[in-house]
Amino acid sequence: MKQRTLNNYLREKFGQKIYKISIDGGFTCPNRDGTLGNRGCIFCSAGGSGDFAEDRNLSVTEQIERGKNRVEAKMPKNLEGIKNGSHHKYIAYFQAFTNTYAPLERLSALYTEAIDHPDIVAISIGTRPDCLSEDVIELLGELNRIKPVWVELGLQTIHEKSAEYIRRGYPLSVYDSAVSKLRSHDIEVITHVILGIPGETKEDMLNTVRYVGESGVQGIKLQLLHVLRGTDLAEDYNKGLFKCMSMDEYIELVAACLENLPEDIVIHRMTGDGPKSILIAPEWSGDKKRVLNALNKRLSNI
Repeated sequence: MKQRTLNNYLREKFGQKIYKISIDGGFTCPNRDGTLGNRGCIFCSAGGSGDFAEDRNLSVTEQIERGKNRVEAKMPKNLEGIKNGSHHKYIAYFQAFTNTYAPLERLSALYTEAIDHPDIVAISIGTRPDCLSEDVIELLGELNRIKPVWVELGLQTIHEKSAEYIRRGYPLSVYDSAVSKLRSHDIEVITHVILGIPGETKEDMLNTVRYVGESGVQGIKLQLLHVLRGTDLAEDYNKGLFKCMSMDEYIELVAACLENLPEDIVIHRMTGDGPKSILIAPEWSGDKKRVLNALNKRLSNI
């Protein structure tokens, strides 16, 4: 495909393969603590999209070490990653819930602990565009001068009707403002988009992707809509109010999305896999290897 894959981008930037460790910083979300709502976004699991993150009861350093052990246990020492005396390197991904939603002092302590770890080359912070105060952005800008700081924004859609349905809780203008402020500090921005929101047409989804591509961000994550047990989305699905895409439909949609994105944007994700223990639909998404193989085969001609 014409766009830059994340793996290639990381090799260009850091000179070796980089692995990601998902961190749970013990955050909550304004859509859960009563500030905006109590039930979260309609699709969000009890884990706050951090179902694969490490244990929040551990320190950041302990979570990093546990994540490193998971990665390194999977590969023989003679494979690439440890060569010429160079150890594996990692990105600390603050993933669960809203990772800028806390007092500044706490944020500074958590991020600095990650940045100070010798095996961490960058931190990536998942958050909401409406949870980025001027003070927080200033902090991120300062840290970005030490090691790269990426901010991942949960936009999901540009369509207000869809945003209301998923209970996003902020207008599109807030996203635009957040991107502008983060870029003024040279912080890389990655935008999350959900494909398959009930009621959206293919053109609706492509319009969201085009908008993101033109919004000044450096990366995008395309996320398949998952129906997870315990979410309000699951209730609508069980009532028959919408259907999920087939794997073939999704693969063709991703191909169309990539054709509508600038070549310099980094593709951080083309799908996703919800925890199998709580995944209701689509069942085919549970076989991640099969999905990725089918995507790569289809995209080899783009």
